[in-house]
Amino acid sequence: MDKVLAGIPRWPDENVLIGFETADDAGVYKLTAELALVQTVDFFTPIVDDAYTFGAIAAANALSDVYAMGGRPLSALSIVAFPAKGDADELVAILKGGAEKMREAGCAILGGHSVADEEIKFGYAVTGAIHPQRIMANAGARAGDALLFTKRLGTGVIATALKRGMAAAEHVEAAIGSMLELNRKACEEMLRFETHGCTDVTGFGLLGHAREMALASGVTLEIEAARLRFLPGALDYARAGATPAGLRNNREFAGCAVRLPAELPREMEDLLYDPQTSGGLLISMAESGAAEFERALEGAYRIGRAVAREEKAIRVI
Repeated sequence: MDKVLAGIPRWPDENVLIGFETADDAGVYKLTAELALVQTVDFFTPIVDDAYTFGAIAAANALSDVYAMGGRPLSALSIVAFPAKGDADELVAILKGGAEKMREAGCAILGGHSVADEEIKFGYAVTGAIHPQRIMANAGARAGDALLFTKRLGTGVIATALKRGMAAAEHVEAAIGSMLELNRKACEEMLRFETHGCTDVTGFGLLGHAREMALASGVTLEIEAARLRFLPGALDYARAGATPAGLRNNREFAGCAVRLPAELPREMEDLLYDPQTSGGLLISMAESGAAEFERALEGAYRIGRAVAREEKAIRVI
């Protein structure tokens, strides 16, 4: 995709505050000196069996990009691909799940678009509001910042284990609970502190999104493997080989920018590249506020720091 985007024509517009140049989570367009729009779109195929839950997870995932920018979701348009002869009740359940999660976020659904497709896909285009001077771009990380993360890793591996009939019910339930959790509270809390940069960790995995933040910011991100937290069962499923295709793609995409310790267990390395759905926020924050942020937000934890740029964009220790 980097090669494709490089060939897309661009033209100057002083109101475009965030475009696609730094692979940020959303675009930002300034309307006035005090108001800008945050715009994003995200949709995917089912990752859980229950249609209602799938719809809710898709909504939480789409909303996450707005929260990652420090914005407040306002409205959404649904995107639906569904078989022409599919079960209408299943589609109703998907839409209901998404609508309830949007209501929880205070985000109005204005309509949407659907196409007939044998493979089900669902998601939203979301518009939010933000102050032009309060944007949490992925390019803001500074050397000396603490790196914090707000959720556990492993949703991709657990979803793959579910598809293969390997996953325990309690592990699936824990993963679903994580994916259903909005990043709204994490967004609200980080805005109380001296936060310099943020990105949400989704399809490119922790190292893929960390790579984008490091390159955009001109720093190296040092990640301490021992500090990382994983969803229940994730390490066991990774060890058993339940690795999604996206994980391998992420390793090919980001691996050249990463220095890993030789002693790092393979299953832990896999989870660093594991594609997440509705994952947590990766936050680069002034050291002075990091400990208080951890106390203020349940589930938030330090995973490393930003340092002056080295040969590799990411260094795992």
